Amino acid sequence: MRPLRSHDRYDYSPITRRPDFAWPDGRRLAVYIGFNIEHFEFGAGRGAKLAPSSEPDVLNYSWRDYGNRVGVWRCIELFDSLKLPVGVLVNTSIYDYCPEVMAAFRRGQYAWGAEVIGHGHTNADHQGEMPEIEERRLIDYCAARIAREEGLPPAGWLSPWIAESHATPDLLQEAGYKYVLNWAHDDQPTRFRTRGGSFWSIPYPQEINDIPAVMARLAGADEFANMIIDCYDEMLAQSARQSVVMGIALHPYIVGQPHRLRHLRRALAHIVQSGQAWWTTPGAIYDHVSRLVP
Repeated sequence: MRPLRSHDRYDYSPITRRPDFAWPDGRRLAVYIGFNIEHFEFGAGRGAKLAPSSEPDVLNYSWRDYGNRVGVWRCIELFDSLKLPVGVLVNTSIYDYCPEVMAAFRRGQYAWGAEVIGHGHTNADHQGEMPEIEERRLIDYCAARIAREEGLPPAGWLSPWIAESHATPDLLQEAGYKYVLNWAHDDQPTRFRTRGGSFWSIPYPQEINDIPAVMARLAGADEFANMIIDCYDEMLAQSARQSVVMGIALHPYIVGQPHRLRHLRRALAHIVQSGQAWWTTPGAIYDHVSRLVP
């Protein structure tokens, strides 16, 4: 039989046979929030759907826009009340549409720390379908726009729709990004190979993620909150053997809805009250592991 095609980004490595390490202050479980702030084209392109509708899709466009007008502000209040750092995954079109949202997270305004992470220009587009020259232009544009707005270029990237071409990690590394969040293959950071040198993958959740959990598998608000709690409790126990990463992927047009926000508050408060996690951002995770592994 012919050998199966491989991506050749990393080698197989069982988590039970890796060198041990700890997070800062001896913590064993790193927890971060990946907060997706997205903007969509009206009358065209992709987007999560509350219900089927034809274009112009007023129903789903306005439901998503609730996240930028209402849900994001309720979530910011929640994160602030629990003193949580946030990984902000931003479509750069947000800077044109509602710059007040990103201003709320900017250094000096959000006291608990926010890392701005590239997330394409709009989630109406599908990065993996782009020719390489167009994809490079997108990646470079987003880095330059975030650097202009925030004073620093982003260290990390999450593709719209987790969509990659065969060249995406190479293009990201060549553009100066340090890590990618697209891959859901591990509970620890993974060093990637690219044509330009070393690069990192930081774990990003596809289970503890409100789009697949709530929109695809129809989990209720209480069920999604219980998933977060159960995942934390189990990973905390597992972390006695290996230090691991737990991401919580959220979208304000989903968890910012009042009935879900109340249950999300309960779940996040459970983790905070436990007092055993290292609350962090993907960039801080990258900084830590890249020093441990030269």
